[in-house]
Amino acid sequence: MSDTKHPSSLDEYSKGDLAYTRSTPYGTIAESSYAGALSFMRRKFTKNLKGIDVAVCGIPFDTSVSNRPGCRFGPRAIRQASSILAWDHAWGWSFDPFDRLAVVDYGDFIFDPGYPMSVPEELEQQASAILDAGTATLMLGGDHFCTYPMLKAHARKHGPLSLIQFDAHSDTWTDNSSRIDHGTMFYRAVKDGLINPQTSIQVGIRTNNENTQGLTTITADWVRNNGAEATIERIHNVVGKSASYISFDIDCLDPAFAPGTGTPVVGGLNTGETREILRGLAGINLKGMDLVEVAPAYDHAEITALAGATLALDLLCIYASQFNQNTR
Repeated sequence: MSDTKHPSSLDEYSKGDLAYTRSTPYGTIAESSYAGALSFMRRKFTKNLKGIDVAVCGIPFDTSVSNRPGCRFGPRAIRQASSILAWDHAWGWSFDPFDRLAVVDYGDFIFDPGYPMSVPEELEQQASAILDAGTATLMLGGDHFCTYPMLKAHARKHGPLSLIQFDAHSDTWTDNSSRIDHGTMFYRAVKDGLINPQTSIQVGIRTNNENTQGLTTITADWVRNNGAEATIERIHNVVGKSASYISFDIDCLDPAFAPGTGTPVVGGLNTGETREILRGLAGINLKGMDLVEVAPAYDHAEITALAGATLALDLLCIYASQFNQNTR
């Protein structure tokens, strides 16, 4: 047998199953993108949060959708698509977030779909357990209602939050307090005091709803006409230094860039300008984040899942931008 060694550029072929075998939550280690156990960005799967800065968690829940179901498979699809990104740090950022943060994949939250009215509380309790450990969350949905229990858990820890919402829909339609719906949870979040509407903003909206509940709204047309730089400035002006939560609904993107979602709306943002806007949010006082509504059954060639994985990584970079070095 030849004793010729692989060059360092092929080092990814010497390691495998990093979701289970990596020895540290820091750093980027290359692994063959088409093989191995899947986790978000090849982070280690663990429920042990000692010394961990961010836990990536999935919520495979989609029973509150108003059109096409299927985003319960979103967390799995995003994790799979992220394998192609995990060999390098995020393009466009000057640092690797995994050099600054100890990040693990916490797996998916557990709930019994046979008791739908108990699901929100079960999700909130699991989110609170992570936050109580001193760990932040990057949640992968699931439908957009999943953001509501996450906001409840975060507001309990941090107080009322400034919501930065990327979406085709406002999700502030009027509702009562007993329904589970992915189009009304931010109405409830305002009424419940979870978010401060005066310092919250929605980006990419292109459906009609006159009742904004006091949130600032930037339509997709406004972004297109004014550009990324003006959009970034407006977000910073609204949010300021307040404790913030970013919720990214993948249907903020135009269906040409994200066909795999339940309620697509034409005329949305493209992936490049969206990434530019997210990079412009570096340094905000970010406490939590999520990316939701990826429905792989309607996807093509993993376009939507790859966009979701990339944007989720950008969210992690925004969180990491608050720190100049390892936080532990």
